Order: sequence, then C-alpha cells, then structure tokens
Amino acid sequence: MTMPARRPVAPRTDRILGTSLRRPPSSGAIARRRWMVGLGKRALPVLALGLLLLVALWPEFMQPSDQTRLVYRRGAISTESGLVVAPRYRGDDDSRQPYTVTAASALQRDPERFDLTAPVGDITLNGGAWLFVQARQGTYAKKLAQLDLSGEVTLYRDDGTMLITDAATLDLKEGVAASAHITRAEGPFGTLDAQGFTITERGQVAQFTGPVRLVLNAARR
Repeated sequence: MTMPARRPVAPRTDRILGTSLRRPPSSGAIARRRWMVGLGKRALPVLALGLLLLVALWPEFMQPSDQTRLVYRRGAISTESGLVVAPRYRGDDDSRQPYTVTAASALQRDPERFDLTAPVGDITLNGGAWLFVQARQGTYAKKLAQLDLSGEVTLYRDDGTMLITDAATLDLKEGVAASAHITRAEGPFGTLDAQGFTITERGQVAQFTGPVRLVLNAARR
C-alpha cells in the first residue's frame, strides 16, 4: 500500500491569532530593570522619611523667633525714606492669644522700632473678649511687643466700656495697658474720671488712680 505523501509543515509565523509574539528581553534590558528596581527600593524609603521630617518641622521653619510678623502691601515701601504704607503687625501674647497692630503708615527708625501714624490695635482677651485701641500716633517696639500711643488714645472693650486719654502704653505680650494721664471711662456702669489707669490680667482687672469721680447709671427696673 502506498502511503499518502505528507504535506510539508508550514513555517512558524510571528503571529498567532492576530497577536504578535513578544521577544524575550535582552540581558542588557534585564540588567537595567534590576538596577531601576534596586534604586527604587533604596530611594523610596529615604524620600518618605524626608517628607515626614518636612511635615514635622514645617511649623518651626514658618514661625519667627519673636512670634511677630510684618505684612505689607506689595510696592508700598519707599526704599529712600524707609516708609511703609498700611503696615500690619501680627503676633501672639504669652497666653497664645493673637493681636494685630495696623497703621496708616510706619517709619522704621531701627530694626526693632517703628513710628506709626494712626495706629490701631486689635487684641483678643481671655474668654474670647477683645480690646480695640486707636490713637493719632504711636511707636511700636517689635521685639518687646510694646505699643506707645499718644494723641486721643481710645481703648474700647466689647462689653461697651471705653477709656479716653492723651497717652498710654500697651505691653501686648503681657496683656497690660497703663496711663499716667487724665482718663475718662464710659460704659454701662456710668462715667468715671481719674488721673490714670492700669489694666492687668489681659483686660480682666482695671485700676484707676485718684482723685476719682464716679457717676453711676441708675439701676434699671
């Protein structure tokens, strides 16, 4: 019996079901991949540690040593005269209560002292109360956080009490205000005229020097 002739086997093509066969990577490509994987294993932990340190230390980098910051409008500084227009000083007192001092203008006398025109102070007191103070002029000592005011000095507390005097000194870190000039106080209690005053405990206690004249409002029924 004669066997049928076998058909020659067709040569293998580089496509199976329309999909190209992948060529095995060369030894050089394998070496490069191993090097990149090893580098990633070493670099990623170092990068993660650096990010953690940055997050932990960022507040220390951003916090000034004297806890006081000067913010001013761009282009509002005269390099010739040292005049700053509309400056804003921000800081925290010893109890971490914030305060802000603004002015129409400030003239820098030295690195720590500024002469202010129309200064305004906004101070947060204990318990969420606040104290507002303004004057015609003043001097701000940045390192000491001391504000010396003169010319129609007005202190206003959010309970409606207002003090008016010719000059006063505020220690913003200690929360103390004092004046040795004639003072008039007005508020829900009535009116009071004195020779001076001292406010301590961040606005909680006020003492007046005599002679003192006090007129109380009539009690409401």
